[in-house]
Amino acid sequence: MLFKYTAIDKTGHETAGSIDAINEDVAINSLQRQGLIIASIISAEEKTFLGSDITFFDRVSNKEVVILSRQISTLFEAQVSALRVFKLLGVESKNKLLKSALSDVVDDLQAGNTISKALSKHSKIFTPFYVNMVKAGEESGKLDQTFTYLADYLDRSYEVTSKAKNALIYPAFVVFTFLTVMVLMLTLVIPRISQIFLDSGQELPIYTKLVVGLSNFFVNYGIFLIILIIIGGFFFWRFSKTEAGKSSISRTRLSVPYLGNLYRKLYLSRISDNLGTMLSSGIAMVRAIEISATVVGDTTYEKILKESSEAIKAGAPVSESLGKYPEIPNIMIQMMKVGEETGELGKILDTLSKFYAREVKNAVDTLVTLIEPMMIVALALGVGVLLAAVLMPIYNISSSI
Repeated sequence: MLFKYTAIDKTGHETAGSIDAINEDVAINSLQRQGLIIASIISAEEKTFLGSDITFFDRVSNKEVVILSRQISTLFEAQVSALRVFKLLGVESKNKLLKSALSDVVDDLQAGNTISKALSKHSKIFTPFYVNMVKAGEESGKLDQTFTYLADYLDRSYEVTSKAKNALIYPAFVVFTFLTVMVLMLTLVIPRISQIFLDSGQELPIYTKLVVGLSNFFVNYGIFLIILIIIGGFFFWRFSKTEAGKSSISRTRLSVPYLGNLYRKLYLSRISDNLGTMLSSGIAMVRAIEISATVVGDTTYEKILKESSEAIKAGAPVSESLGKYPEIPNIMIQMMKVGEETGELGKILDTLSKFYAREVKNAVDTLVTLIEPMMIVALALGVGVLLAAVLMPIYNISSSI
């Protein structure tokens, strides 16, 4: 297999070429034995998308960023230079998008840029929160600790968010399957059976008439319904991208009974964790709130944080500026006030983060417990009505013969 590579030789000059080897590891070992430091290496035989080494579906997962952060922290603790750290990790990365980003970071570091500035050019991988944390680590000289903080934070964030998402996958799958089966029954099976009912001339029960009517609607107007759903979905997507749309969706999401409370706890957990992590890294409170606003993931809370940052700049305490909003619970405000008075705001925020993370997990567990019996009852009613609508007329026809 042929591999193309770029490397740095013993004199410090960059060189490029190709090497034939059984696999990538053998190629890297062979080049290193020649005294070369590998900057990047790719298979010349791999299929590419529009001539790029990055395929259309490549993405960098949260898990990969967590692992990367822990690797960087470990290498910095071992006193390895930043340039060599990113070169090594770029070579080892199996994700083409991440490999390309790390290669660009290496080039920027060689050009004299800081790590935070180099990372900021890849906003799809490294969030503003991540970049500012690294910047704070550079200023304090504690980059190894900063990357450890980042890995721990991403781990916590991923655990809380993924638990909420995964809890809804099973119910969504069951509902989708049920609706698909019902639509197939109404469009393929019921029309044939309804013809038998009509030919018999018997009076049909009201629920059978409803099912037959619904079946006729899907058969005759189903295509128009699909077109209407597609058009509506498109305009909803366009609306969701506007500021008014984001604000409207956010308010609706937070006002839904039970689900709104779950989302509220999720965002409060995220805000507390963000602020606590950044304060521990030496980032000023105003800047920490501004960064949290960009990564909180909800328009309502983003607006609250941005307005609060302006109030804090004017001299208001954090607890007072956030306390004006009903979306921030009183217990959180009171605990932050205690943290301000004792100078332990970072620790208080860490405690709040853990508290709300537990609340999210408990709320999700309760939601799953409630959804399952509700789904069983709903599915049983749907199937029961459909069977009754079909079997009762058949029974009446057979009895009259």
